[in-house]
Amino acid sequence: MKIRDKQSTKIVATLGPASRDEDMLLKLIQNGTDIFRLNFSHGDHETHGETISRIVGINKKYNLHIGILADLQGPKLRIGKMTDDGVELNKGDEIVFTNEKCIGTKERAYMSYERFAKDVKVGEKILVDDGTMIFEVVDTDLKKNVTLKTLYGGILKSNKGVNLPETNISLPAMTEKDYEDLKYILTQPVHWIALSFVRTAEEITDLKAMIKDSGHIAKVIAKIEKPEAVKNIKEIIKATDAIMVARGDLGVEVPIEKIPFIQKNIIKRCIQKAKPVIVATQMMDSMITNYNPTRAEVTDVANAVHDGADAVMLSGETSVGNHPERVVEAMNNIIEEAEKNYMIQGKRPKADKTSKTYHSDVICITAAKTAEEVKAKAILSITESGYTAFKISSYRPPCGIYVFTSNHEMSCLMNLIWGVKSFLYNKFTTTDETISDLTNILREKNLLKKGDVAINTGSMPIKRKFRTNMLKLTVME
Repeated sequence: MKIRDKQSTKIVATLGPASRDEDMLLKLIQNGTDIFRLNFSHGDHETHGETISRIVGINKKYNLHIGILADLQGPKLRIGKMTDDGVELNKGDEIVFTNEKCIGTKERAYMSYERFAKDVKVGEKILVDDGTMIFEVVDTDLKKNVTLKTLYGGILKSNKGVNLPETNISLPAMTEKDYEDLKYILTQPVHWIALSFVRTAEEITDLKAMIKDSGHIAKVIAKIEKPEAVKNIKEIIKATDAIMVARGDLGVEVPIEKIPFIQKNIIKRCIQKAKPVIVATQMMDSMITNYNPTRAEVTDVANAVHDGADAVMLSGETSVGNHPERVVEAMNNIIEEAEKNYMIQGKRPKADKTSKTYHSDVICITAAKTAEEVKAKAILSITESGYTAFKISSYRPPCGIYVFTSNHEMSCLMNLIWGVKSFLYNKFTTTDETISDLTNILREKNLLKKGDVAINTGSMPIKRKFRTNMLKLTVME
């Protein structure tokens, strides 16, 4: 099967009714999808399980390493069911949001946040339906009911999302639904788990502890979509394994004009700390129905590539859109063109002398520096934990990064990391024989040829599988 996999920036595609059958999965992979996202805000466990089984089967049949990302819903606040197709509210109209379930009318609507009346304060803004409707709190009984005045009206429809950008909400990062979903996810061969509406580093460490206790290998992605997360971004990046700049809710929770600069700042910080970063939401939104993207969308994707993002993500475009495979094709075309002019933004990462991995970090970063200096064609690395791949990639070297591991699940996990192409390998003998073996594998795949320079990293003695402690330059004969 011919696959477009030459680009360094990866593509995450969300699966849904338009894309979860096997034929479409294959088309998405052929056009350049590296990671499939399962959105647990929608669908049941049985449906997600069937989709996971198809991906696993495709990986096995075609010897691929497509990763799987399970995205937890988090404490998403929503309006309940409304009368008919919704009710029209005009500027100045008042409506009561209550935590008592009811069929919504022009006077009263259910809102799914139990502590809403206790947490909000008079004068705070309440946003509904991605901010298309804006209300102001005029009264709260501190128990069940909050009276709101309409500032910007519209049609209040069933199940629309609610954002509280000015409210210090007391909801935990994980709901009862999330715990049930996580319990199921940890029985499945997924590689990444995304936590929604992260506010603090502690929420990440709690989730990582649950994953570790289960014995699962999945790593955690912190979704940045709250102003508290932006404020605590340094600590969150340190605690998490990867970051998603989730611009949908983030663009409602903070002034929308700040989003580009928040995105650039987070990407820069993630590269410095060797943490993969995904840019998400409305990247190719018009292609849910249209065959081609808008000029603004093309520029948005290209800018994310130039900012240094590890991956760009598609949501409704591939989950419910008219032509998911075409969207991935168009996105890959943009990435390919953008990477012709790719230059890393800001300072290159440095090894932290206080880190327990300092010596390994020096080897990884030196390997990337050396590859750039000698115009190497490739960096070859052996890893069990994936750590070496994260570190080498963070330097954004201008050559192939080929990572060998004996663990298939780790190989799939590394498919999210910028520039990394992974291979299964478990024939570890002497260091010289292993290096020769790896270079021959790449030669057979036409990734290396006579005269090419390759940089090798690994651990010696190789059978002990220590942290990376070796660097070698090889000229292909």
